[in-house]
Amino acid sequence: MTTAATKTYIWGTGRRKTSVARVRIREGTGVYLVNDREVDAYFHGEIQRNDARSPLAAGDLAARVDVFVNVKGGGVSSQAGAVMLGLARALKEFRPDLEPALRDGGYLTRDSRMVERKKYGHKKARKSFQFSKR
Repeated sequence: MTTAATKTYIWGTGRRKTSVARVRIREGTGVYLVNDREVDAYFHGEIQRNDARSPLAAGDLAARVDVFVNVKGGGVSSQAGAVMLGLARALKEFRPDLEPALRDGGYLTRDSRMVERKKYGHKKARKSFQFSKR
């Protein structure tokens, strides 16, 4: 009998905007936990659920892999994107033959868009104060 302590995990880190997801996977029965909650209980929107599960669907591993995720920062959509990237990276380490399918699906590409910083003399990043000639 093997216990959870004897099974080895494969790690993957995903980032999007200000969210960071640490993903652990191992062979198992299809358990998917995000911050100690079931994935459907954590992500309420259908789009976010699909994003979080999509790398598993690319390799048909949904019922054969246990996924444990710790995610923090950002909003719900950003967290779902971070989970997707972290899961894809972990699956690439788990089964290297899946890399072409994951790459073709766009799961291994990091979305590098970040919030632009506020500039001196401006209200926000690009918005200026109202100009008055007199």
